Parts: sequence; structure tokens; C-alpha cells
Amino acid sequence: MFGRTYYHEILRNTIIAFGTLFNDIHIVRTDAGGTTQQSMKVPLAYGPKQKFLARLREDANVDRKIAVSLPRIGFEMGAIEYDGSRKLNKMIKTRKVKGTKGTQMDIQYSPVPYNVNFEMFVMAKNSDDGVQIVEQVIPYFQPDYSITINAVPGMDIIRDIPIVLNSTGYEDTYDGDFMTRRALIYTFSFSAKTYMYGPVITSSVIKKVDVDQYADLKEKAPTRVRQYSVSGVEKAVGADEDDNFGFTETLSEWV
Repeated sequence: MFGRTYYHEILRNTIIAFGTLFNDIHIVRTDAGGTTQQSMKVPLAYGPKQKFLARLREDANVDRKIAVSLPRIGFEMGAIEYDGSRKLNKMIKTRKVKGTKGTQMDIQYSPVPYNVNFEMFVMAKNSDDGVQIVEQVIPYFQPDYSITINAVPGMDIIRDIPIVLNSTGYEDTYDGDFMTRRALIYTFSFSAKTYMYGPVITSSVIKKVDVDQYADLKEKAPTRVRQYSVSGVEKAVGADEDDNFGFTETLSEWV
């Protein structure tokens, strides 16, 4: 319908950047004397919480290789919501000269603000593992933490995306006999305040502008009395794109 095929990978990059925040969390297990007995990196995976819970319940034997190891962090993208409070003037343009000749220019209009919601969950088999992970997450969000993504590489648009921590929750899935594997689940709700960009439009550089002035309103078919023309000076040999080339101005009048 819209007739333009484009893909800036904004959602993909937002998901990757969000996951990167939590891919290097460790926990430490100590004995009664405070001596470290084990230090482990908490695995991170993308997927719904229900999938991990189903695998956890099916594999009650913690020694089986196919069982889900705990603790574990998982996350998934949720709803994408328009955020009118961050809307900019839609006629604002970002421009970039295309190629080395300087005869064409890439243009992109103002982006549209959207909130991308994420749900992250921390699964642990004991309380100490769970709260260790929680305490390594929540202090960074006050209530947001900004990440940087390359929004539109072709236009050199780099944008900081605030990640807002909306809420946290706690759940204990133990409900059954002694063969049922227990999991403590801490749930975090986040919103990434990102922007969605439209297609990049290529157009020629405007080198000449004509302004006609008339003696009366156009409905009365007036005669033209003045024309003002402005044209750019051709680039000199050895000059750079940011040099001041000046303009040629012409004013024509008719009596």
C-alpha cells in the first residue's frame, strides 16, 4: 500500500541492547563462614516465562541434562505503544549528502515515538540466589537507564533510548507434592522509549530558487513586476563540502 520497502532494524537493535544489559550478571554462593564456594554467571535467554516453567515442571530431576538450570534470566518483547507526549514536528528533516559528488541528498522526516514494552523474569531455586540478582538490577534504574543504538546507520543517526523500570513482582511456583520442582520468580516490567523512522528519500540538491512578485492577488491575473533568483556557485577545485562557496543573486524588474 505504501509502496516503499525499508528496514532499519530498530526493534531488533532495541531487543539486543536491552538483553545486553543483563548478560553479565553473576551470583556467589558462600558457606556459613562466608567463604566463597561457587561463583557462576547467570544464563540469559529470550523467550516467554511459560516456556521455561513448562520445562521446569516436566523435569523434576535436577540432575538430568535436559532440565532447566536455575538461576536463570529470561525476557521477551511485549506491546508496542504510541507515545504522543514525545511527538516532534513531523516536518523536521534530517539531511545527509549522498556520494562524493554532492549532487544528491538523503532526507528523512522526524521519527515517531513508541514505547516498546519488555517483561524480564528471574527464576531461582532459593531466595538468596534470587535476591542477589535483583539487587544487581534495580539500583541502575532511577527510574530509567539509557542505552545507545545506531537507529539509522545510513543517516548516521545515533539515539539514546531510556529504559524505564515500571514495576517488579514476586511469585513462588511451589504448589504440589515433594516431587514438584520449586522456582522463585521475580518479574520486571520495562518500557523502552524508542523512535520509529520512516524511509529515506533521495532527492537532488536545490541549486537555484526563483521568487516571482506580482502587483496584486493572483485571482485578478496581475502582471509580474519582479523576479528574484538565487543560484549556488559551482564547487571550486580543491574545496570541501563545508566551505562557503557563496551565491549568485539576480533581481529583475518590470515596469
